[in-house]
Amino acid sequence: MKKAIIFDLNGVFIISPRLSDRFNIDFGVTVDDFMTVLQEIMNKVRLSNAVSIYSLWKPYLDRWQINFTEEEFLDYWFKVEKENLELTDLAAKLKQKGYKLIILSNNFNERAKYYSENFKFLSSLFEAVYYSWQTGYIKPDIRAFELILKNHGLKPEDCLYFDDSEKNVDLATSIGIESYIFDANSIEILRLLL
Repeated sequence: MKKAIIFDLNGVFIISPRLSDRFNIDFGVTVDDFMTVLQEIMNKVRLSNAVSIYSLWKPYLDRWQINFTEEEFLDYWFKVEKENLELTDLAAKLKQKGYKLIILSNNFNERAKYYSENFKFLSSLFEAVYYSWQTGYIKPDIRAFELILKNHGLKPEDCLYFDDSEKNVDLATSIGIESYIFDANSIEILRLLL
């Protein structure tokens, strides 16, 4: 019997339009150019002791002639992100059934702070929220999963895992966690647990 459900956060509980598409539409930055910069920066800020994300984006914003202050940039990025209400409602029911609910997210300090202040379901629904910038482990690092198992006294077979990244799902599956790409079918899988 499953005891815990581990979820990714972005693209699962928090949904939004792609930032690359928004930069393309609003500022004419090509998706390829944006994604190259995004990957470079995210690899740096998702770890402990990272510098501010704005300091890394500022040279590119200047190059693209986008005059955002730090506050404007973070607001532009974060304020379009919304709670997946269907999933939070279902998660509340799963919690009532006794499942441990855990978030495992590759994320950075500024965004985690915004989430803490604006998405109260994170503190009310989840036993724990693990951000890579706090743990130092960026998925698909196996240690990110091992940390959760150890901290919560779980075995891989005790858990279900949902993520919108195939490489993260593949890694979790490889260590014995029943794992799924998060999509419309995932809601049905979760409803079967009720």
